[in-house]
Amino acid sequence: MLNSKKLRKLSLLKNYIEHLLSDIADNYEDARLYAKLSKERPEGHVMLNEQEKAEFEDWLGV
Repeated sequence: MLNSKKLRKLSLLKNYIEHLLSDIADNYEDARLYAKLSKERPEGHVMLNEQEKAEFEDWLGV
């Protein structure tokens, strides 16, 4: 029979594994969304020229 110390360790391990799996799922979903947007909206990969950058910074108030 398992004692309380072993049960506690198993519970901590279970929580750790669940947290890892949740993080992996979140990262996978983010990567999938990024790939989809990159394919459908490639304009997001175009760098701003100096004028556009200055206008954007002015708009932000930087």
